[in-house]
Amino acid sequence: MSYKLADIANKIGAVLHGDGQCEIDSIATLNTAQLGQIAFLANSKYGDQLATTKASAVIISSKEIENCQCNALVMDNPYMGYALVAQLLDTSPKPANAIHASAIIDESVILGKNVTIAANVVIEAGVNIADNASIGAGSFIGIGAKIGANSVIWSNVSIYHCVEIGHNCQIHANTVIGSDGFGYANDKGKWIKIPQLGTVIVGDNVEIGASTTIDRGALENTVIKDGVILDNQIQIAHNVEIGENTAIAACSVIAGSTTVGKNCVIAGLVGINGHITIGDGCVFTGMTMVTKAIEKPGVYSSGMPCQPNKEWHKNNARIKKLESLTKRMANIEKEISIDKNK
Repeated sequence: MSYKLADIANKIGAVLHGDGQCEIDSIATLNTAQLGQIAFLANSKYGDQLATTKASAVIISSKEIENCQCNALVMDNPYMGYALVAQLLDTSPKPANAIHASAIIDESVILGKNVTIAANVVIEAGVNIADNASIGAGSFIGIGAKIGANSVIWSNVSIYHCVEIGHNCQIHANTVIGSDGFGYANDKGKWIKIPQLGTVIVGDNVEIGASTTIDRGALENTVIKDGVILDNQIQIAHNVEIGENTAIAACSVIAGSTTVGKNCVIAGLVGINGHITIGDGCVFTGMTMVTKAIEKPGVYSSGMPCQPNKEWHKNNARIKKLESLTKRMANIEKEISIDKNK
């Protein structure tokens, strides 16, 4: 697969500088690119590589054009240009290219046009799979579930009963959507299971990483709105709602009945408490622990950076003395205040 540089410029909305007939067949970094490849400069610290790159073309901003020694595609946001070119040159195979003979599909299942289903898939009664959807090997789709048009389900994904997946979604391998939320009542020390009667509703243009788990709601639904992107190994508990275009990185967890606003960014290993509301536009850095509701947009942090072990032990010992130090300071301030008033 290759494209003329002029065609790429037209497809990604870039301004062409140089030979539009140049053939591009792949993408690489400035440092490693060779003839026939396109590179990009999105971070100024790599600017010195622009003069030495062997790429046939580069994606750059207008302020870098005078330093460019090869063909160029000029955009306000070169990183977005890289994303668009990567989509154009993507060689990832589809999970399936036909309906495999080993797939078990209930006779009541409704399949749209051009649906592909790989080996050993199980699809139960009442499922509706829309046009151009693709289901990977070994996946399970439970009773009454819905899969939107152009959505891609990779291998060994489990989608429980009545879950709804929107259009143009990607769900990566080993993810589980619609498993029971963690709901129990305690009766004199014994745990009594509470059946989870809601489901999971996933909007359009959502991507869910590998081995992520999204629990179904207890009574109402767990909702993942349009444009959300979820990394690998994330846990989203029952009745959580995640707003449009929010991004969550790997190994973060959200406890039950919490609402996260739109356009939030949640870094890796973040823990968010249950039954709280996070407003729009909040950013949480890695390992932040969110225990209370947050309304104001901004950047929030609480994770402790690593330090040498001896230093950590000393600081930890000092933290244990904070209470007594606080009381001593309060007494000193009180004594100073009395002295001033004499």
